[in-house]
Amino acid sequence: MPYFLAKTDPQTYSLAALEHEGTTVWDGVTNPQAVQAIRRMRPNDKVLIYHSGGESAVVGWARVKSAPRDDPNTPRSVIVDLAFAGRIDPPVTLKEIKTSGLFSDWALIRQGRLSTMEAPADFVAWLKKQRKVRGL
Repeated sequence: MPYFLAKTDPQTYSLAALEHEGTTVWDGVTNPQAVQAIRRMRPNDKVLIYHSGGESAVVGWARVKSAPRDDPNTPRSVIVDLAFAGRIDPPVTLKEIKTSGLFSDWALIRQGRLSTMEAPADFVAWLKKQRKVRGL
């Protein structure tokens, strides 16, 4: 099963908001690489939620609930429905990820401004081991 990572500024939309609402339409992505990542998402895929804007940490995850579809409000963009699935406590910081030295070829490290990307399976395995996360 592929995994993805989606960044959000918690001041704009946080994991807590997703948890409260249960589901959301993930929209606003226009970078061509990020749009392609969303196009590859399928129902039941898991998406790590990353808080940017100073926090810089993987804080939880969601499950893809719909097939990707064109955004009716933004040409060149794609949207997908996500459902809250869990929290990562404590969050895994970007500093921890970088310090591990294991993921220097991942877009999260190489392309800091990319908002949505695939997450390598070895990162997910590392994350599960670091935080003893269940259900991810």
